[in-house]
Amino acid sequence: MNAEDYIKERLDTQSDWYDRKSLSNQQWYKRLRIVEILLASSIPFLVGYISDARPWMKFAVGTAGVVIAVITGILALHQFQENWINYRIICESLRHHKYRFLAKADPYSGDEALHTFVDNIEALISKQNTNWAEYIKPKSKEEKYG
Repeated sequence: MNAEDYIKERLDTQSDWYDRKSLSNQQWYKRLRIVEILLASSIPFLVGYISDARPWMKFAVGTAGVVIAVITGILALHQFQENWINYRIICESLRHHKYRFLAKADPYSGDEALHTFVDNIEALISKQNTNWAEYIKPKSKEEKYG
């Protein structure tokens, strides 16, 4: 495989994937946080309107609290902010290496430039895969409880 094919078939594909995933995670994170902030800030306002004439307001305040708890759980479970940042870092690192390689800048200036380039790109991708595998690996009782 030559450099052009590798860049097109592997690097650009991976870079585009990380770019899309970063953007998606950023959008989910910001949307959920905005809803959470709006609901949390509305609770003190709504509490002032609770009365016997408006019993539904208690339900509205309670519902807002429940939705805030659900959003907080979703954010913790899916880790949108962490994924957004990690995917963006990898995407930008891949692009950085691509442009250094295309410019023949160190460490991509010698006879082994393509091999070094491929090694570096695959190391970045592999590191992300390894981090993911470590994250989902079940922990032993000793690791869980110290």
